[in-house]
Amino acid sequence: MITYEYECKNENCKHTFEVKQRISDERLKECPMCAGEVQRLISSGTSFILNGDGWAKDLYHKPSGG
Repeated sequence: MITYEYECKNENCKHTFEVKQRISDERLKECPMCAGEVQRLISSGTSFILNGDGWAKDLYHKPSGG
């Protein structure tokens, strides 16, 4: 399951919320606060973590040989 962030398009609401959905699920269309139209936001955050040898603490690949 992926956590998606949504924001209400209604200028008087602008409610933001997160929903766990499968990638195959339809996007939400309605704000739970005002029933207005929502848009899914692009998020740079992720729960993907690289573990094991060869990966630095900042999650970038370590150069080989030192």
